[in-house]
Parts: sequence; C-alpha cells; structure tokens
Amino acid sequence: MPEATSPISPPARVTVIGLGNMGRPMAACIARGGYAVTGFDLSQDARARFEADGGRTAPDMAQAVADAAVVITLLPNGKIVRAAVEQMRPHLRPDAVIVDMSSSDPLGTRKLGEELAAAGFAFLDAPVSGGVKKAAEGTLAIMVGGDAAAIDRVAPVLQTMGKSIFRTGPLGSGHAVKALNNYVSAAGLVAAIEALHVGKAFGIDPNVIVDVLNASTGRNNSTENKLKQFVISESYASGFALDLMAKDIRTADDLAAAIGVPVPLADKTAELWDKAAAALGPGADHTAIDRFLRSR
Repeated sequence: MPEATSPISPPARVTVIGLGNMGRPMAACIARGGYAVTGFDLSQDARARFEADGGRTAPDMAQAVADAAVVITLLPNGKIVRAAVEQMRPHLRPDAVIVDMSSSDPLGTRKLGEELAAAGFAFLDAPVSGGVKKAAEGTLAIMVGGDAAAIDRVAPVLQTMGKSIFRTGPLGSGHAVKALNNYVSAAGLVAAIEALHVGKAFGIDPNVIVDVLNASTGRNNSTENKLKQFVISESYASGFALDLMAKDIRTADDLAAAIGVPVPLADKTAELWDKAAAALGPGADHTAIDRFLRSR
C-alpha cells in the first residue's frame, strides 16, 4: 500500500458515490485518467446507465468503498452526504481520503470534517462549476478546501476532472466559494433577463440587446452562454436545475446570516429563486426562471 502522504496516482482505486448528471461523466473522466473506478448510486437505473457506458458499479456501499484510496461524493446536499459518510465509515481504508464534490452547506462540512478528523480520516470539500458539458470534457473549475497535504494526495485525481483547480483555504471554503459563485451567476442571469423583458416591451429585438450587452460592460456568463441559447429560444435546456440553483443561493445567503454579514441583494435573490423553484417545480431548468419572471 502506498504511503499515506504520497500522491494517489493511477491505477489506484477511486469510488464515486452518486451517478447523476454530473457524477456519471466525472467518474468516466477519472477512469480515462487510468484509475480503477467503482461507481455507486442508490438508484438501480443510475447504476445501469453507468454500466451501459462501460463503468463498473458495486451493489452496496460497503463493497463500493472497500479498498478505495479516494471516495468522492456527488450527492444532492450535505445532509445526504453525512448519511452516506456514516454508512461508509466502517468499511473505509484507514488512509482513504473522502472528497465531497457536492454542493453542501459550508458550516455542515466543517462539522463533519471535525468528526472525521477525530476518527482519523482525511476529508476535503471540492465542489465544481461548469455544468454537464465541462464535466464530460474534464474541464471543470474545482474549488477545493481542506488540509494542504490531503489536497496534494488527491490532486492527480482532481486533475482528471478539472482544468482549473483552486485551493480556496480551510475545510468548507470550497463549498462557500461555490455557493457564492452561484449567487453571483444567478443574480446576473435575472438582471439580464429583466433587461430583455424591458427592451422587448420597448420594441427592441432581444437578440440585438444580447449583442450589445456582449460588446459592452453588461457582459457576463449568462449573456454569453444562456440568453440566446436557452432563454430567447425558450428551450430552457442548459442542463442545470432551477431547484439546485435556488439551493446554492440559499446556502450563500444562510452563510452570510450565520457569520453576521448583511447581504440585502442576496436576501432578495434567494427569496426570488425560492419562489421560482416552488412555482415551476422539480425538474425545471434554471434558465426557465425567464418564465417565472414573465408570469409576474
């Protein structure tokens, strides 16, 4: 067995817990990097889709994590991550590194990390940005927080999935930066869509508005990659769910409240996205907030 301080290199065993829209392509990238990847998901359909793409799965958590050098969680929220970690703990290698790449609550991540450290396990948070397309390409932005030595160990694994890897600071900082990034992204999308609505009501072609924004100071990720593609076309098919965006914004807003930083715009933005998620229901794409804004 390699030293616990050595970089974890191929063909080490890596387990991915959560084979959804992001977990499946990210696991495939790790496998292309030469690692022995095992996937696990409570959904039999998710496991079957991963197997159909050539992946290997395990029938239960115990078999999934046994002898894995790295265990990656890609799950809906921090509560589910905690439940998964508690289930896997008796079956982990003593030198295994657990990496939560979900979008979890930063304060909850710190608490879970303290518990795992007391039990002798290394734990990192490493959420991602870039969506399904970049997950498939292995070009995600990865924000990793935690012990520097543990990050050094898993860096080769992270490099199979990401083009830009940012060491954000102590444990929980990756999840904090991810939530804050999505708050900024969501606020920019709403501002851009409202500008389209006002301009169209005034008689301006929405496509012209987008062209002007992208040649001017109003340019942002949404004006470049979402307005014409998914909003003006009304396809609403960017691949990132509205309820997940609302959750991340709420995480950022709750973090600010917990540490005593006033954020009036984030308060309003979180409230707006919560209402949109409730109105449009599960499964709606986040660009479909256009429909919610028009309905108001």
